[in-house]
Amino acid sequence: LLSLGTGTNSEFDKTHTAQETAKWGALQWMLVIQQMTEAASSYMTDYYLSTVFQGLHSQNNYLRVQENALTGTTTKADDASEANMELLVQVGENLLKKPVSKDSPETYEEALKRFAKLLPDRKKLRANKASY
Repeated sequence: LLSLGTGTNSEFDKTHTAQETAKWGALQWMLVIQQMTEAASSYMTDYYLSTVFQGLHSQNNYLRVQENALTGTTTKADDASEANMELLVQVGENLLKKPVSKDSPETYEEALKRFAKLLPDRKKLRANKASY
């Protein structure tokens, strides 16, 4: 299972003082709650799937690809400007060089190549099973 995320906003991780949050209106609080809910849902889904695949001794068959440090315009899903697309390409290229996890030295690039090699084998296996 290859799970592709849309990225998370690193600006969400910054802390705010009580003085700052005291000035927030309802809209700001709603945005913070929405971000927290979306982040929790994404992390919980990844955690659940990762745990299931580990329990089946198939952890190498699950990969979540997501950049968790988006900033600026790269966090805006509705910004399709050429400049932002170029930034997103750079984010993707940088992500390929990062390790998949702190427990594994495998990069996303290596993991995606490994997955790409598995696909033809899986297709042949399914085709053989279907012919019986």
